Amino acid sequence: MNIKPWGGRFKKNIDKDAEAFSASISIDKELALYDIKGSLAHIDMLNKQGILSNDEYITIKDGLLKIESEIKTGSFVYTEADEDIHMAIEKRLISLVGPVGGKIHTARSRNDQVVLDVKLYLKDKIQDIKQLLLTLLETIIDKAEKHIDIVMPGYTHLQIAQPILFAHYMLAYFEMFKRDYLRLLDAFKRLNYCPLGAAALAGTNFDINRFYVSNKLDFIAPTTNSIDTVSDRDFIIELLSIISISMMHLSRLSEDLIIYSTSEFSLITLSDEFTTGSSIMPQKKNPDMLELTRGKCGIIYGHLMSLLTLLKGLPLSYNRDLQEDKKPLFESIKDYMNSLVIIRKIVDTMELNKAKMETSAKSNFSTATDLADYLTFKGLPFRESHRVVGAIVLYASENKKELTDITLDEYKKFSELIDSDVYEYIDVYNSVNRKKAYGGTSKKSVEEQIKAGRIFLKENEE
Repeated sequence: MNIKPWGGRFKKNIDKDAEAFSASISIDKELALYDIKGSLAHIDMLNKQGILSNDEYITIKDGLLKIESEIKTGSFVYTEADEDIHMAIEKRLISLVGPVGGKIHTARSRNDQVVLDVKLYLKDKIQDIKQLLLTLLETIIDKAEKHIDIVMPGYTHLQIAQPILFAHYMLAYFEMFKRDYLRLLDAFKRLNYCPLGAAALAGTNFDINRFYVSNKLDFIAPTTNSIDTVSDRDFIIELLSIISISMMHLSRLSEDLIIYSTSEFSLITLSDEFTTGSSIMPQKKNPDMLELTRGKCGIIYGHLMSLLTLLKGLPLSYNRDLQEDKKPLFESIKDYMNSLVIIRKIVDTMELNKAKMETSAKSNFSTATDLADYLTFKGLPFRESHRVVGAIVLYASENKKELTDITLDEYKKFSELIDSDVYEYIDVYNSVNRKKAYGGTSKKSVEEQIKAGRIFLKENEE
């Protein structure tokens, strides 16, 4: 018989199809080095508690370090019969050091072991993601500062609304990705509690020291309730929620850049490095990397929903359904990190079409609100100002004129309050620079935003 570590209670081998159906090693081998790290801390604690002798501890430790080397060099053999990475490593350990290797599983279960492995994995991945976000944030700040004097049209309902600084537009995404970064910091606090020692669900009969293991693995403290510990996947759902929100931000930026790079808008030009051609149309330059980012956003939403659905009906405590948490987690992190890398490079290399931005910013009566404010400053109630300017816009539209093309005599037909200073007031650059209130699009305000952003980056890079 092919005896499993849990096979003592069974008369027959597991069916081969059932074995293949239940195996997770093709996915959770991603956790191999974290499993070694957790096991080394576990046996260290068992030795200090007198549960393992010094000789047993040294033998098992040497075996684990050899397996760690095999994993790093790629010589470790993963087989479906081992079910998961925990059993694969334990089996290999026993083959190396003999039956004493079986003592590695004293006072723990695969239930708390897998939670530990995933948490150790996520602690590393969160650090990687944080660095990618900081790099993207720095690129956005650099792009904004380099082009701080360029004006562009601001849109609502995808219609030209008011002139804004391009830098102000970019800094809107700085704020989004900054919030993503801060969410990660906050989630890390809740993640950072050590599950090892919860065992299957009730704890263990052995005199272990959970605080020692927790400290050795750089956790804040051990988890509080053993039942909750082995059934908890909130930390995964929370991280996928944060990733989903951040992917939404990446997707919105992608959509903007796709639109702005079209011949109809022509506000930006994407680098050839991040575009592709058509197999049939020689003239095409397609924003495929941006489109793929939008697509991956939808896939990650699906992964989040699959985890929420997976957990919604599970009774306490551990259920094998929880094995299915890793594939959506690993795929989401991979796609998200790749998206962060690509989008940063696209932002860094894209070129701005300054003349087109300025022309578009001056079009479609973009300073009509300024004109209404002008009349309000002259003493007309804003609602009446709004009505008057609406009539002016209608007149201009019917006569194919922009606001700057209307003569003073024509303006006075709508309101005697309008004087020659109106042309200065509806200039797009003056419009932008009057928005001096905190958070506005004036150059002064944007410079303050850049300064604050630089401080944020410096504090978090340190």
